Amino acid sequence: MNAFLQRVHQIDTLAFVWLHVTKRFRYRRTVRWISRCGDGPLYVAIALSLIALDAPNSVLFLKVGLACYALDVSLYLVMKNVFKRNRPAVNIDTFESWITPSDKFSFPSGHTAAAFVFAFLISSFYPMFSLPAYIGACLIGASRVLLGVHYPTDILAGALLGTSCAIAGSYYLIGTM
Repeated sequence: MNAFLQRVHQIDTLAFVWLHVTKRFRYRRTVRWISRCGDGPLYVAIALSLIALDAPNSVLFLKVGLACYALDVSLYLVMKNVFKRNRPAVNIDTFESWITPSDKFSFPSGHTAAAFVFAFLISSFYPMFSLPAYIGACLIGASRVLLGVHYPTDILAGALLGTSCAIAGSYYLIGTM
């Protein structure tokens, strides 16, 4: 790891430890629930509900969403296995996360990436729901740090990845229709 990345990791670790040691966040159930909202089934349920309610462009929303998520998950898996950044509980001896993560590495946050894909799509197709979608995406990202499975920069990278994949997937798919 080069000097710049080492310094970023040091700052990230300090921010993470500061949050967990000095703030002692007590709302574990709420944070777990918020994190679970980013697991995926809620996104599918909302997309299918839009179709069932015959919302404008709901089928296109689903098609674009599937393409964007396919791109997002593909890049996310590549990045996880290229960067191989250990999770906080592995790097910080005295720390134990509140949940068991689904995979070994932390960079980028897949929950955050998916949440930002969804927020971008909601914003593009149903702009009146942009604010709640982006607030939800930010809360999902924050919940991953509060649960102790990600560093703050994992969340930032996930947000950038998700937004980039949503922009690219939307541009490509809508541009070809």
